[in-house]
Amino acid sequence: MDREKLRSALDGQLVALDEPSYDGPDSALPDALVAAVLSAYDRGLKPERDAARQAVRHLLDRLATAAPGRTVEVRVPPYAAVQAVAGPRHTRGTPPNVVEMDGRTWIELALGRLTWGEAMAKGAVHASGARADLSDHLPL
Repeated sequence: MDREKLRSALDGQLVALDEPSYDGPDSALPDALVAAVLSAYDRGLKPERDAARQAVRHLLDRLATAAPGRTVEVRVPPYAAVQAVAGPRHTRGTPPNVVEMDGRTWIELALGRLTWGEAMAKGAVHASGARADLSDHLPL
């Protein structure tokens, strides 16, 4: 990830939260950005679009690294999508295993603030396909 874009997105989110700019190490930028976006959600605010996009992308990349493969497509519109989870590879048309949710749900699942079962029970995740259960891979 581009550190300058992350820093810009994080500082934009912090300004929107009326908090000081980030002054920590570059290595902690992605996690600080995720925390700032989650803070906006916790305050009942809509996070800054670029901050939310970068936070979602960071966590999707972590999923793809932790569960490499191309069996399940995880979509978090309008921000990003990745293919992950080992198994039969999908090559054409609509993937047989698709998981889709909003940004807040993805962040809460990735961080363990929401379980897969809770998210499914409240209809916050739409999952189709025999391998579309991410509970073994969450939290990240």
